[in-house]
Amino acid sequence: MRPEDQERAVVEVTARVVSRIEKQADKGNNNPTVEEILQEALYYERRRLEQGGHPKTFKQDKVFWKNVQKLLPKASKQEQLQLLNKVVDFHAREIVGHFDPRVYALATSVVPVGLSLLLNAMSPKAFLRAFPSFPDVTRNVVLQGEVDALRRMHELGTVILVPTHSSNLDSIVLGWSLYAAGLPPFTYGAGINLFINPVLSFFMHNLGAYTVDRLKKHKLYKDTLKEYCTLSIEYGYDNLFFPGGTRSRSGGVEQKLKLGLLGSGLKAYLNNVKANRPDHKVFIVPCTLNYHLVLEAETLIDDHLKEVGKSRYIIIDDEFSKPRRVASFMSGVLSLDSKIFVRFARPLDPFGNLVDDDGVSMDSKGRAVDISRYLMDLKGEPVEDPQRDEEYTRELGRILASSYMENNVLCSTHVLAFALFGKMAKENPGMELYRLLRTGGRTESVTLSEVRETIDNIIGELRRLDAIGKVKISETLATGDSAAVIAEALRHFGTYHTKPAAIRRGDRLFPLDRNLLYYYHNRALGYDLEV
Repeated sequence: MRPEDQERAVVEVTARVVSRIEKQADKGNNNPTVEEILQEALYYERRRLEQGGHPKTFKQDKVFWKNVQKLLPKASKQEQLQLLNKVVDFHAREIVGHFDPRVYALATSVVPVGLSLLLNAMSPKAFLRAFPSFPDVTRNVVLQGEVDALRRMHELGTVILVPTHSSNLDSIVLGWSLYAAGLPPFTYGAGINLFINPVLSFFMHNLGAYTVDRLKKHKLYKDTLKEYCTLSIEYGYDNLFFPGGTRSRSGGVEQKLKLGLLGSGLKAYLNNVKANRPDHKVFIVPCTLNYHLVLEAETLIDDHLKEVGKSRYIIIDDEFSKPRRVASFMSGVLSLDSKIFVRFARPLDPFGNLVDDDGVSMDSKGRAVDISRYLMDLKGEPVEDPQRDEEYTRELGRILASSYMENNVLCSTHVLAFALFGKMAKENPGMELYRLLRTGGRTESVTLSEVRETIDNIIGELRRLDAIGKVKISETLATGDSAAVIAEALRHFGTYHTKPAAIRRGDRLFPLDRNLLYYYHNRALGYDLEV
C-alpha cells in the first residue's frame, strides 16, 4: 500500500472493526461483549508468547499484551472500548503493507536477471547458449491461459488473483509473471516468518506485501486482517492470496478452500456499490502453478503423513529455509530446461459467474446479468446479509475448486508417479496406506513394460480430457509416448531430492522414496484415471 494510503487505512480498519464489535455487543443475543473479545485475544496471545513468538515482534508483543493484561480487569465499559481500539490499531499497524515505486523499479530491473540466473545460469549449457547475454527466464516460466483477460480486468476494476499453492517459490514466480504480463505489483499477505531476514523483509514490504501472522488464532486479529484486505480492494489495490491457506501438504490440487479472505472480494464489492464508486467492479482470477518437482516436497509430504501434522501447520524449517537446498533445486532441476507453468483461468465476478472481455457478468446460459441486484433488499437498497453472503462465497469456493482442476497442468513426473504408485497399491489390495508407504508391499519393483502400458492408457485419457477442457497437460504428455514420459520424469526425479522417488534398473522401475512418489501421484487425483 502506498505511503499516502497507509495511515488512513489503519484508521479506517480500526474504526470499522471497533464499530462492528460495539454494535454486536449492544444487541446482546449471546453476542460476545467487548470484555469477552479482549479476554479471548489476551488468552490466545499469552499462549502464543509462552511458546516464544516471532523474533521480529516478540519483545514489543510481550510489552503490549502485558499492559492489556494489567488494564483490562479494572477497565470500565468506556475504557474497554478504548482498549479495544488500541488492540485493533496495534494489529492493523503490524499488518499494513508498504509500497515504494523506487524499490519496485529497482526490483523489476533485478528480478528478471536474478530469476534467469537462478533458473538457468547454474546449468553451464544453458548459460553458454545465451552468452554473452543473460539467459531468458521465459524459457522456464511459461504463462498460459487468459493473460489478455487478466490485463483487461485490471483496466476495468480491481483484480483478486487466487492461485494454487505448492511452494514458497510461488510468490517469486507469480511476482515475475505479473511483471512479464505488463501488470503492476499485487498486494498480498505473506507469513511474518518471511520478514525475519532484513534484506527479504525490505523488498517484501516495499513491493506491497502485508504481514500475516498465522500463529495469532484469536478472532479479533482475523477480523482485522480481513478488514484490511477488504479495504485494500476498495482502495483499488489488486490483491493476491492463496485460498488453500498454506502450501498443499499432500501435493494434490486444493479442493477444500479457506473462504475467510475470499469473502473480502464480495464485501469490498458491496461497499463499492453502497458508496456508488464508478470503478466498483471486483474480479476473481483463478490461477494454477505447476512444477515438475516441488522444492519442499519432502518436508510437505512428511508433514501431511504425520498424525500430528496439524502442529506443524506453519513450517519454518523446510527446504526453502536452507540456501544450499534452494541452490541444489535450481541447479539440478532447472538445468534440465524444466518448465514452470503459470496458468490464468477465465475471470469470475465475486459470485462465481464468468465475465466477458468487457467485465460483464454472464449467467450459466451466457446471458448478461446485473450482479448488484444480488445484494438488494426488498426496497432495492444494497445491504449486508452475512448468511446470504456466506452462501455466495461458498459457491465461489466450489467454482474455484473446479477451475483449479480444469487448469491444473499435469507433467510427466505426476503421470509416472500416478502409474507406479497405482501399480503398488493394485498389487497390495486392502493394504493400509501407511503400511504400503513403509514397506512397499509384496514386490520392490514393477516391470517397465507394465508401466509403459499403463502410461499409454493414461496419456490417451488425459489427451481426451484436455480436449474437452477438464485438465491441461504438458508438451511431453501432449506429443510424446510413454517412453518419453518415463525418461523425462526419471531425469527430474534424479536431479534434486535426497533420494529419488523412483529409478530404473534394467527393465524394471524401483520406487525408492515412496512418500515422494505418493506426493507427486496425488497431483493427478480426481480425474478418474485407471491404473
